[in-house]
This record gives sequence, C-alpha cells and structure tokens, in this order.
Amino acid sequence: MAAAAAVVTPSGLEDTVSRSRSEGAGEMVVERGPGAAYHMFVVMEDLVEKLKLLHYEEELLRKNNLKPPSRHYFALPTNPGEQFYMFCTLAAWLINKAGRPFEQPQEYDDPNATISSILSELRSFGRTADFPPSKLKSGYGEHVCYVLDCLAEETLKYIGFTWKRPTYPVEELEEETVPEDDAELTLNKVDEEFVEEETDNEENVIDLNVLKAQTYHLDMNESAKQEDILESTTDAAEWSLEVERVLPQLKVTIRTDNKDWRIHVDQMHQHKSGIESALKETKGFLDKLHNEISRTLEKIGSREKYINNQLEHLVQEYRAAQAQLSEARERYQQGNGGVTERTRLLSEVTEELEKVKQEMEEKGSSMTDGAPLVKIKQSLTKLKQETIQMDIRIGVVEHTLLQSKLKEKSNMTRDMHATIIPESAIGSY
Repeated sequence: MAAAAAVVTPSGLEDTVSRSRSEGAGEMVVERGPGAAYHMFVVMEDLVEKLKLLHYEEELLRKNNLKPPSRHYFALPTNPGEQFYMFCTLAAWLINKAGRPFEQPQEYDDPNATISSILSELRSFGRTADFPPSKLKSGYGEHVCYVLDCLAEETLKYIGFTWKRPTYPVEELEEETVPEDDAELTLNKVDEEFVEEETDNEENVIDLNVLKAQTYHLDMNESAKQEDILESTTDAAEWSLEVERVLPQLKVTIRTDNKDWRIHVDQMHQHKSGIESALKETKGFLDKLHNEISRTLEKIGSREKYINNQLEHLVQEYRAAQAQLSEARERYQQGNGGVTERTRLLSEVTEELEKVKQEMEEKGSSMTDGAPLVKIKQSLTKLKQETIQMDIRIGVVEHTLLQSKLKEKSNMTRDMHATIIPESAIGSY
C-alpha cells in the first residue's frame, strides 16, 4: 500500500473534480480522466487496509455482530439499507476513535440528521464536502468512500500512526555454476587425453621391452644347446599367417576428436574470415543507408523550417486562443467553486426548512386535533360522577354519625334515670 494515498473529493459535476491532499494543505481541481469511474474501487481498497490498521474487526465488528465488508462493499450497490447502516456505524466509530464524542446511530433515526451531523464532524476536521448530503443516503458510491477514507485518515493521525519504510527480505544469491566449455583448452585435459590415448594404444601395441627380455632368455637357453642347429624350424606359411595377424596392430592411427584445440582454432579462423567478408558487404549497405537517412533528415528539417515560417501567424493565433481558453477555464473553475458553495448552503437551508415544516405540521396537527378536548370532557363527567358518589358517601357517613350520637345520648339519659332513687323509697327501709 502506498505511504500516502491521494484522495479524490467527489463532486456532482461531470467535467471537473476537486482533489484534496491528505495533509489538507489545499485543493486542486483537475479534469476527470477515463479511469475516474473506477477510482472509488482503489479508494475502497485503501479504506479496508486503513480499517485493518485500526483493528476494526475486534473493536467494532465482533462487538456489534457485523460481517466484515468486502473490498468493493461501498463501491457497488448490493443492499442500500444495510449499506447505509454500515456506513453510519463505521463513521460514528471512526469519529469516536478520532477523539470526538459522537452517538452511535440507531436504525430508526432520521437519516438526514445523521448525515448532516457526520458532514459537520468531517468539516470540523478541515475536510471539504462540496456535494449534496443526499448523495450519502444510498449508502454506496464515491462520496461514501471519500467520507470514510477521510475519517480513517484523521483517526490514523490522531492515534499517531506513521508509515515506515518497507523492509525487504535478503535473498541469498546462489553460486552460479558455469558450464564447462568443451572448446576450452586446459593442461589437465590435455594430460588426461594423452594418458587415455597411451592406454588405448598400449592395448593394441606389443611392448618392446617384453620382446627383448624374451629374446634374451631364448638366446641364453639356446647358447647352452649345441651350435649345430643353424636352420629355423618355423614354417613359412605359419610365419606369413602370424605376420598378417599382427600387421593391423602395428599400424598407428590418429583419431579425430571434437575436443581437440586444433579443431577449435581452425573453426575460429574460418568464422573470422566469414565475418570479415560479411562485414565488408554489410558496411557498404549500412553506409549507403546512413547517407540516405541523413539526406532525408535534412529535407525534413528544411521542410519543417519552411512550414514554420509560413504558419507562424497561425501559431501565434493558436497560442492566443490557448491563453484565452486557459483564462476561461480559470474563470469557470472560480464560478464552479462559488456554485458548489452556494449549492451546499442551499442544501443546508433546505434541510433546516424541512425540519421547521415538520415541526409546524406536528404543532398544527396537535392544535386542530379534537381528541384532547374529548378527553377533557370525559374527565369532567367522570369527576362529576365521582363528586356525586362522594357526596352520597358523605351523607351516609353523616347519617350514621348522627344516629350513633342520638343513640349514645339516649343511653346516657337512661343511665342517669336509672341511678336516681326516690327518697320515699329510702325512708321505708
């Protein structure tokens, strides 16, 4: 992976796209090339590598029971709802890991509010987001990859991650085995060949020393014999047969060997003579071709000078038109920047207007709704019924209390009459 990946800022225009460096030092607007449609795949692959450096598999995926995204998860549309939820979850995790408090979004939260909060956090890092927030609702595309890639870079900066130089393994160089050239002449080979030839020849040639020793022993033995044996007893036919049998062995034959240095020297002389003869013919053809090419180049140079002199005014007009075109492009880029800024402001104002409209609708529906009035009337009738019941209960309680007081008073008067004894009755006793 590259040490510092160039990040392309997505925009809604087809002709230009603004590219921001990872250091946030400035912006540069360049034209889209034919591979701009596939740049988000490269950004997505870099994003996956940065997330692996941040250990998102252990800290995020396993805790929330999420599947790890593929290399092209946010570049291709598969399931917009799932992709948007994954985008919000990853963005919230990266913002929290970058040192900014951010609440984890839920499934039933307002997507516009979630996107606006994520973009506000992204702008707080110093990153540009000159595209409408509705581009992020789909959950895939170059804008989603751009936002997540910027947040991942800011998180890596916050944790102090630095790219190190790559360390390459040291490979041990094998010793090159140089094949032995059969044409190379060495003294050892000459000695070995000479010894082999001598051994081969000795097998086929009669040893003279052995013959001398045999003749000496025969002479010594025969000297002891009588000197009257002066004629040879060997048959002439047998002698001729023996001569014919031994004659091939007495011939010396020299074998031609391809390894002989003399043959190689002769071959080198032959090749040298062939190269010299071919060089003479080839040199003539090459000199002729060189002269023709030089004459053609001179003609081309003279024609070019003539054409330049004839078309000088047209070249000047072309240069002036090119300068006007560059100025018009600069003005267009400046106007395009203002349009994008105003488009962003318009989108923010539109979002705020939608929120205000929604609040007004909720308040209006609550004001025109008659359900609270019905509930109040029901509560009043219920309260009246309860007060009537309470009045009845109070009357019953007062009646029982009055009866108890009357009963107690009657009992007291009865007790008092019972205790008073008349005096006539006392005197009788």
